[in-house]
Amino acid sequence: MKLKLEISPDLAALMQAEIAAGEKAVTIAMREAGAGLKSAWRGQITGAGLGTRLGNSIRLATYPKGSESLNAAALVWSNAPVIVGAHDAGPLIRSRNGFWLAIPTPAAGKSTRGGQITPSEWERRTGLRLRFVYRRRGPSLLVAEGRLNSKGRAVASRSKSGRGLTTVPIFLLVPQVKLRKRLDLARDAEQAIDGVPGRIVAGWAKTRS
Repeated sequence: MKLKLEISPDLAALMQAEIAAGEKAVTIAMREAGAGLKSAWRGQITGAGLGTRLGNSIRLATYPKGSESLNAAALVWSNAPVIVGAHDAGPLIRSRNGFWLAIPTPAAGKSTRGGQITPSEWERRTGLRLRFVYRRRGPSLLVAEGRLNSKGRAVASRSKSGRGLTTVPIFLLVPQVKLRKRLDLARDAEQAIDGVPGRIVAGWAKTRS
């Protein structure tokens, strides 16, 4: 008597197909979660009025690149972590030397390097000297004797008679500033993480159907 045992379907092939389905489901789930988180963070930043340039600093990378894996991962980060992190945390900002923080007024204009202008840069650019004005109530000031141009910026007066010359507040001086918390990045990150298992299950079932 001869006995023959056959296992149908092929268990090895079945397991391999199941692994492949899992790799695809996990990879797609991580890509979708990463893309959703990137979009949510960018939306938060632009919605808070921080501009599309800062919003576009949010980047996404998925791993492994060009293939599928049960260990697939997504990384979302910012190319401007200090700025984004400050608006996310709402920190208390103090001067580095423990003295004053100089907050430019609209009359100061902007830095040629981007961002806020400093008192030393302002003096170099305009050729005017800043004068300290102490105030018991409210912030003290750095002022300059000049005139306001058509854009509301303080510039040197060209009049020899002094016509149009005025004292213009250029900087407000404060000991510290509490930056308002404008972002909640952890909230979106937690939502993205919580949604991953459901995405994997749904994708796995779709692959097998």
